[in-house]
Amino acid sequence: MTDPLVRRAAEIDYEDVSAAEGLRKGVLVGEEHGAPNLALRRFTLAPGAEVPPHTNEVEHEQYVLDGEYVVGLDDEEVTVSAGDSLFVPAGTVHWYRNEGDEEGAFICAVPTGDDEIEVVDE
Repeated sequence: MTDPLVRRAAEIDYEDVSAAEGLRKGVLVGEEHGAPNLALRRFTLAPGAEVPPHTNEVEHEQYVLDGEYVVGLDDEEVTVSAGDSLFVPAGTVHWYRNEGDEEGAFICAVPTGDDEIEVVDE
């Protein structure tokens, strides 16, 4: 049986995501913390940053915390802001673009295991 866990904000290490300049990721709770089924991550998207079109092998559930940015889902573009939620099915081409002056931030939940990004050639 896994023990309960509380992680404080100051304990979270953020790292640059190699697929996109201006995108940073912190794992809030994941397999390395004893979570057997889901990983909970927080991403930040700097002003002017763009994440290229890509797919993932696993679904994503996202909740926008801060800022406003554009999300591409297959052929659709939608502007999201704090309080909005997204479901990105596995294999869906998606991307992000922060056209604003403020950092965007969102929570992303995924199944544990491999979440490799595959950049899609445009």
